[in-house]
Amino acid sequence: MKVSINNKEVETDAVTLLQLTTELSLPTQGVAVAANNRMIPRTEWADYALSEGISIVIIKAACGG
Repeated sequence: MKVSINNKEVETDAVTLLQLTTELSLPTQGVAVAANNRMIPRTEWADYALSEGISIVIIKAACGG
């Protein structure tokens, strides 16, 4: 299915947010994810179903100021 990740169209086989983050090799700490402009708590990633065309925003924490 095609999804939008940080405004880029991406083809994925993932059906849940957790599968997508694993597919993208995201770190287990310091990452926040929003789907269709709604922050999704990490505890809900395994149950959050993806759909065609969904807009995902991934924010990675960075050190510095």
